[in-house]
Amino acid sequence: MSYATLDDLKKALNEAVLIDLTDDAGSGVIDMDVIDNSLEAADVEIDVYLGDRGYGLPLAPAPPIVAKLAVDLAVFNLYSRRQGPPDHWQARYNNAIKMLTKIQAGEIGLGSGDPKSSESDKAEVVSNDRIFTGHTLKNF
Repeated sequence: MSYATLDDLKKALNEAVLIDLTDDAGSGVIDMDVIDNSLEAADVEIDVYLGDRGYGLPLAPAPPIVAKLAVDLAVFNLYSRRQGPPDHWQARYNNAIKMLTKIQAGEIGLGSGDPKSSESDKAEVVSNDRIFTGHTLKNF
């Protein structure tokens, strides 16, 4: 299962653009094999970064930011099959890679739904009762 879906791609690009980017046979419809390959390539790229951070892969369910990154990478992959991406998609790809690099380095997390942030990850302090208090030190 991919981190993003065709429906996610349709929210980023209209159907005519998706047909143009995938329809190698000239059939006038979206080629799902091309879509699947693009989404799989995006998943592999994401997993390389997240795997280095120790996330159990594949993420299921994936946090929303992972789906967004997968769309940005997949659209870049689709455009790369043709003339190359427009500047704004190149920028989104570059930003996705920067974000993945920061996640890999531990500088940022995956936001809501991050499987690594849970109550068990929080520090807990355990100590004995205080030996020295204001009352016990009164005569010193």
